[in-house]
Amino acid sequence: MLWLRLALPYRLDHVNIYLLEEADGFAVLDAGLGDDATREVWQAVLQGPLAGRRLTRMIVTHFHPDHVGSAGWLCETYGLPLHMPRNEYLLSLVLQYGQADRGAAMFRQFYERHGLAEEIVARVLTNGHEYLHRTTGLPSSYHRLQHGQTLTIGRNEYRVLTGGGHSIEQAMLHDPAAGLFFSADQVIAQISPNISVQPIEPQDNALGAYLAALASLIETVPNTVLVLPGHGLPFRGLHQRALALIEHHAARCAEIAQACTAAPRSAAELIPTVFRRELDAHQTGFAFGEVLAHINHMVVEGTLRRVDDGGPIDRFISA
Repeated sequence: MLWLRLALPYRLDHVNIYLLEEADGFAVLDAGLGDDATREVWQAVLQGPLAGRRLTRMIVTHFHPDHVGSAGWLCETYGLPLHMPRNEYLLSLVLQYGQADRGAAMFRQFYERHGLAEEIVARVLTNGHEYLHRTTGLPSSYHRLQHGQTLTIGRNEYRVLTGGGHSIEQAMLHDPAAGLFFSADQVIAQISPNISVQPIEPQDNALGAYLAALASLIETVPNTVLVLPGHGLPFRGLHQRALALIEHHAARCAEIAQACTAAPRSAAELIPTVFRRELDAHQTGFAFGEVLAHINHMVVEGTLRRVDDGGPIDRFISA
């Protein structure tokens, strides 16, 4: 197994790529952004450390551009079959081959409905959504990754696990014999992955799906595995980290409940409650989606309720 770290032009400045050895080459787990800088690194790696070895297949964990961005180019250039969960593949197709503006009108209405000011919406839709364009397409056919499936790579037998929250059906790989767990972005050592609500499903309980996925990992994957995440360093202590993430989101829900006690608040008004640092346009879009994910979860749980005041902005108060 080889570990490649590709640069990202964001606050989270890298993504981890894993190359899993097979008899005749390496299977690639995730691809990096679909931009010139990433392609140059891939070409340097294939002409340098991997010279004389070939890539055998492309495995993509989820639809986010830092993971799927270069997949189309790699598959086309090197003749690789693509393996990906169905929902992740289809959503990636929608984003990559849909409207050229990535549904800006839908996003604008969504943001304004939840209180983002017009000038902030404009920045998010331009600078904040720029990363969605950093992709290189996808093959017209693929091999579906399903929860519970066994995927053989070289001498290793990986059990495919999927989980929601960060994305719809993110794939993870667990090799019980070797004690390895490729967690993608579902469990990362030092940061909490973004859990967001999208305008295509505005009442989605993404946080509920994420918490359920963490609980499932605690039940099904041993604490002793070496966790190989999509960002950051490998680590041990999967269960402790999953429990810490569950506690982290419980604390955020408590902060939101407290902020909504005295008066109703919109998602935009709650961003400073949850994120106490200055945010650029890219981070603002993620922060907004994350706050709304907590609001939706709390509405489902009965700790928040929407206030129907007849106005154009949705606001919520503690129940």
